[in-house]
Amino acid sequence: MAGHIKDGRKVTYRWIGTALAVCVYIFLLAPSIIVIPVSFGSQYELNFPPRQYSLDLYRIFFSSASWMQPLFLSLRVAFMTTIISTIIAVPAAYAIVRFSFFGKKLLIGLIMSPLVIPSVVFALGVYLYFSYLRLTGTTAGLVVAHTMFVLPYALVIISAGVQKLDSNLEFGAMLMGAGRFRMMMTVVLPQLYPSIGAGALFAFLVSFDEVVISWFLAGPSTTTLSVKMFSAIQWEISPVIAAVSTILTAISLVVCLVNVMLQKKADVAA
Repeated sequence: MAGHIKDGRKVTYRWIGTALAVCVYIFLLAPSIIVIPVSFGSQYELNFPPRQYSLDLYRIFFSSASWMQPLFLSLRVAFMTTIISTIIAVPAAYAIVRFSFFGKKLLIGLIMSPLVIPSVVFALGVYLYFSYLRLTGTTAGLVVAHTMFVLPYALVIISAGVQKLDSNLEFGAMLMGAGRFRMMMTVVLPQLYPSIGAGALFAFLVSFDEVVISWFLAGPSTTTLSVKMFSAIQWEISPVIAAVSTILTAISLVVCLVNVMLQKKADVAA
């Protein structure tokens, strides 16, 4: 009898836990979900639910140079940032995981500092420094600043992949006569591809969505999509924002799904 009561309580607690989890998910996803039907509404007003459905907001977005230029700039900056941060993160992650050297903890702290420092403080410091170097209002300035900001994310993900590698394979390759560079190219990198891909995708997503640093460094010809969105809601809320938000949500969702797939592939490979 007591066993049945305990089993009944376990089922009840399980249902309560599931219901709470569903409520939390709905609460977190509701803002993103609500924007989707709104993006198919009228170009003159923001309503939920929309009074009429159309593709006007998407047509305005894709036909307007004032939106397309920031979109292409954001994609270009995110792409270059991803390449540079990944190229730096791969050897840095391997060195941090595999070797002990003087100043290692200090180096890790410096690289990880953008994760700890408030983004406004980091952006202000970058702005003052880049103003001296005359990099504000330039694409190069945006790429360098974004690389500094996203590098910790790529480094953490790739470092996790390096930690799962079997070091015996590396020693075996070197005992067979392979130099360190050849060993890295033929043994380490092939095993790290899923982690590198996951880190690169996450770096791309963070750079593409970044707004604070971009706001400080933006110029007349270097306004990213996130800065454009922020500017569009300063004085009045343009209905086009709903379409842009839906597109960004879709991009983020696709990147996150691919990231999860790559992480699973990395776990299987390990």
